[in-house]
Amino acid sequence: MRKSIQTHKLIEEFDLVLLNPGADITREIQVSDINRPGLALAGFFTYHPAERVQLLGRTELAFFNSMQEFDQRARADALCRFEQTPCIVVSRDQDLPEVLLEAASHYGLPVLRAKLNTTKLAGSLQRFLDLKLAPETQVHGVLVDVYGIGILIMGSSGIGKSETALELIKRGHRLVADDAVEIHQMEDEVLYGESPDLLKNLLEIRGLGILNVMTLFGAGAIRTRKQLEFVIRLEMWKEGMLIDRLGLDENKIRILDTELPCITLPVMPGRNLAVLIEVAAMNQRLKRMGYHAARDLSEKLLLAIEEQENN
Repeated sequence: MRKSIQTHKLIEEFDLVLLNPGADITREIQVSDINRPGLALAGFFTYHPAERVQLLGRTELAFFNSMQEFDQRARADALCRFEQTPCIVVSRDQDLPEVLLEAASHYGLPVLRAKLNTTKLAGSLQRFLDLKLAPETQVHGVLVDVYGIGILIMGSSGIGKSETALELIKRGHRLVADDAVEIHQMEDEVLYGESPDLLKNLLEIRGLGILNVMTLFGAGAIRTRKQLEFVIRLEMWKEGMLIDRLGLDENKIRILDTELPCITLPVMPGRNLAVLIEVAAMNQRLKRMGYHAARDLSEKLLLAIEEQENN
């Protein structure tokens, strides 16, 4: 099902002024791209992306005001007649030409006015719509920010994900989400995770109950949103369990349409999972910078074997 938000959400988020009260502010916005309809105002409507938010800056309005009244009425009517157009947004607190406002009111198209300049407004609208309309899913796990790496800790219920996150928080790292992680695909190969509103800043520890991390550890112990870069699965150790000893294999996990590197950490008495996750985060940073310790060792071993065979 395609995600959408209604136009009135823009009004609430950006404190916009509705210039034609009575217009339909429940119109659906289904795409995050913004359109500046300069070509449409010039009369070229082929490929006009009517489903986008239409943004009018100083340039577009100056061009519109330079036209004869007959042309203004024709272009205003053509621009506002599309039922799928969610709204027109005017930047820089500018006044809208009466002809354009009349046409918008006739078709029930909301016209909104913002104080921001055109470039900043376009960027803010784009970021907001990217977040609200991005493909999303929810997974069971804990998301933490460790040394700048967004790590999703997964595993069966009761294995110790939240306790490990608590230890990481005490060591100076930050909690993003516990138990339920909402994941948004903001762009190709880029995932962001955050906590559902109901669970923000909360951590559940068996025996202690619900803890408010910000109240206990301060604002520096939490983060509202973080890019996912790494997944760690916690799995209870079993005799005969197959575990990669060297780290040569690059396992992946697919979330939405993005593959992320994934490792499995065996859970057993005496293992300090928080320290292991810290080291895993630092090792992941090294890999991102081009250094892979396991591959380096493998290459040195192969070189040593070749030298021994040659001798």
